[in-house]
Amino acid sequence: PPKPRKIKKLMRLRQINNGVFVKLHKASKEMLKIAEPYITLGYPNLKSVRELIFKRGCGKVNGQRVAIYDNTVIEQVLGKYGIVCIEELIHEIFTVGLQNKQANNFL
Repeated sequence: PPKPRKIKKLMRLRQINNGVFVKLHKASKEMLKIAEPYITLGYPNLKSVRELIFKRGCGKVNGQRVAIYDNTVIEQVLGKYGIVCIEELIHEIFTVGLQNKQANNFL
């Protein structure tokens, strides 16, 4: 079906085993409801967010995917938003803080 496919593309779910963190509001709820038969969704706990970022975390630096192997990569890109280490990035994603959009775009 074309509509759920378009929604999956908008949410950056282009292939099997991809995951994204989505801020839940009315528009995203409606999109998730339409694509629900094709995706798995739920609320992450802090442990799973931490494990995902440590194991599979890649950040976008100058348009290229770079593995997050130390804090300098995060500090380069997100330092101007007050996020300078992996733990702050995890906290920002998990709590949906003020700089969540920038943190999510970095991942």
